[in-house]
This record gives sequence, structure tokens and C-alpha cells, in this order.
Amino acid sequence: MIIDFDQIPVQPIAHFKGGEGEVLAHMHTDDMGKIARLTLPAGASIGLHTHDTSAEVMYFLSGHGIILEDGAPNGEPVAVSEGMCCYCPKGQTHSLINNGTEPLTLLAVIPELG
Repeated sequence: MIIDFDQIPVQPIAHFKGGEGEVLAHMHTDDMGKIARLTLPAGASIGLHTHDTSAEVMYFLSGHGIILEDGAPNGEPVAVSEGMCCYCPKGQTHSLINNGTEPLTLLAVIPELG
């Protein structure tokens, strides 16, 4: 199956998971989970949330940001940028913040684990 995110209408999501600003989502969803290209404009964030029934893989396509996550050394934010990948296993709590001046774009894969 080929997913062309440019052919999927953008869904602006205000205060995604309780975050700041608006996230622009091109999302494919089925009973197995979600695959999305997400763009966080400068200053936007995805709020702190826990994946109770799924994991998440985030691959960063462009921009800069920080991730807050369970298990980070000393609870410190972790810087992310283009080419990096973050794996959030089932049960982990995390948040993503675009603290840069340019949009932060990522590919998110969220398989439903039940």
C-alpha cells in the first residue's frame, strides 16, 4: 500500500493532546493503527500523553524540537532534529515541543497493540 500524504487533506488539530498551538496532520488510519505526517509550526507542541494501547515511532523529517519522556536521563528534555528517530513503547508518557523557529515535521507510526 502506498500512502501519498500530499493527497490526504490536512487536518489542523488545535491543542493536540493538550499542547500549545496547532498541529497540521495528514493522517491515514485503519484498524491496525495510524500513520501520519505531522507538522508543528514554531512554538507548537503535542501535550504530555501516554500510549496505553499502542507504541509510537517518530522519524523527524525537518526542523528542531525537544521531547519530554519517561526514562530520559535526569528527566531532562531530549533534543531532536532531522534524521533522528524516537521510539515510545506502549505505556510510555511523552510530549513533543517545537522550540525552533522553523516548522518541525515528522512521520509518526502508531500501531494499535491492544
